[in-house]
Amino acid sequence: MGDPTHFSVRGGANPHTRTRWGRRRHVDRARAIAQWRELRALLDDLGLRVLVVPPVAEWPGTVYPANAGVMFDVDRPLPVSQRRFLLANLLPTRAGERPHYARVLADAGIATEAFEPSLRFEGEADFFPAGGRYLFTHGRLERQRFVPALAWPPWRRVYGFRTDAGAEALLAPRVAPVPVLRVELVLEAHYHGDTALCAFGPRREHLLAYRAAIAPSDWRRLVDAFGPAMIELGEEDAQRYAANAFSYTPSGQTAESHLVLPAGVSERLLAQVRERGVTPLLADVSEFLKKGGGSVKCMIGDLGAVVE
Repeated sequence: MGDPTHFSVRGGANPHTRTRWGRRRHVDRARAIAQWRELRALLDDLGLRVLVVPPVAEWPGTVYPANAGVMFDVDRPLPVSQRRFLLANLLPTRAGERPHYARVLADAGIATEAFEPSLRFEGEADFFPAGGRYLFTHGRLERQRFVPALAWPPWRRVYGFRTDAGAEALLAPRVAPVPVLRVELVLEAHYHGDTALCAFGPRREHLLAYRAAIAPSDWRRLVDAFGPAMIELGEEDAQRYAANAFSYTPSGQTAESHLVLPAGVSERLLAQVRERGVTPLLADVSEFLKKGGGSVKCMIGDLGAVVE
């Protein structure tokens, strides 16, 4: 998790970060810090070890370390010395975070490697395990800009998505023979896959999914792949970033699977999670969503199960 001491909206690089007039939102930092501490305490109570990324005033986006890269085999217990973390290629406004993440991980004994520099790739936010496969999510990359609109104000900001479709060709061999299911994102407010999809359960066999954020042809492929294991999110839950949730099952204790969701999701969704034998837990991280465009999962980078 990234220390929120300097959390602010710097680049305003997704639709949550700006007002309808295009002005960057102002963060209530005291509230954000309090919410961050409550989420950290919840993870501590679950028995998780939290590695905190120290704050750097120049890089406020480190509060969202799910974008830092990806750790393969997160569900397979391994010694730290055998872990390898693939660093992401972030937006220009966050590119300076990468060496900081590399130093923090090196200090923890975790080796890192770089991704192909010509391709945008934003880590486990767009590449994550789900039901015996990996989901690879991508969308159209755009130059962020204002364009005319038939509305008031008479312009809108184009944001685009974060991961280049070409990244799949480099990632798939890393997880072979595990198959990769490619999913195109189409709704800019859900600019990363982990804002529209969440695999959970002891084997990550269940899937929260938001239909409007997914290309229709890929939605059908998800339905075929997950069948009754899929929970289609309603509009209000999706807008609260219900899919941006953190799944945790202690190693060897499959009866104790948890799903940490953002506070405010519907009782109907909580009941659906419980029906699948998973305990839902709630965390209020609204300051991070409403101002920065990231919720529970964005605030947690999964470094995997560790053998002592």
